Amino acid sequence: MPPAVGEPGKNLRYKRILLKLSGEAFGADGETLSTRVLSGIAEEIKQVHELGVELALVIGGGNIFRGVSAATKGMDRASADYMGMLATVINALALQDALEKVGLHTRVQSAIKMEQIAEPYIRRRAIRHLEKGRIVIFGAGTGNPFFTTDTAASLRAMEISADAILKATKVDGVYESDPVTNPNAKKFEHVSYLDALNLGLKVMDATAISLCMDNQLPIVVFAMGGRNIGRVVAGEPVGTFVGAGTTRLANV
Repeated sequence: MPPAVGEPGKNLRYKRILLKLSGEAFGADGETLSTRVLSGIAEEIKQVHELGVELALVIGGGNIFRGVSAATKGMDRASADYMGMLATVINALALQDALEKVGLHTRVQSAIKMEQIAEPYIRRRAIRHLEKGRIVIFGAGTGNPFFTTDTAASLRAMEISADAILKATKVDGVYESDPVTNPNAKKFEHVSYLDALNLGLKVMDATAISLCMDNQLPIVVFAMGGRNIGRVVAGEPVGTFVGAGTTRLANV
């Protein structure tokens, strides 16, 4: 097991982060929502929280319903996207339960009003929760169809003045092509915003990357697990950094 990272509040590269998780990350063992996986994610988030990092999260809903896929099969795109937004709220509530089981205080804020189960999204209230040490989970995307949870993550990160977006995936960074189908694919250490767009790299969607580029908000893409979130916030070279500068491949 990797050693604990740093001391609370000291030597942190990022003190307020927006963590983007895919809905697919919550499934395992044939289950759409795996309590085992949720518990593991909650424990890793707890370790990062104990370092003094302020955390907000945006979660996809692809494990339950993916609006774009449904639209390609003939469903109205707006209706499909609204269903996908509701799926993200289900995932948000599942993660909230897992986080509270490990002793963390959380708030779910939804871009679609559903007062019985979540707060409405209010920017100042979200920031206040973060300042008080609560973890904020943003559900229902932006509340608008035709926008992905990647775009929601970029938008919310800027609204709460996050230092970076951390995107946890099943792959340990950004590659020039799919490393699953191409074992010889080369990994990037650093990717510029423009190259991420021009090369069609699967970092985030084009709207999300453009928003980050316009506001100079860095994105770090890395593999979930191994205490990697804590390593990233401590400034270790984990995964792929997307931001200003020159694109370069990782040293192998």
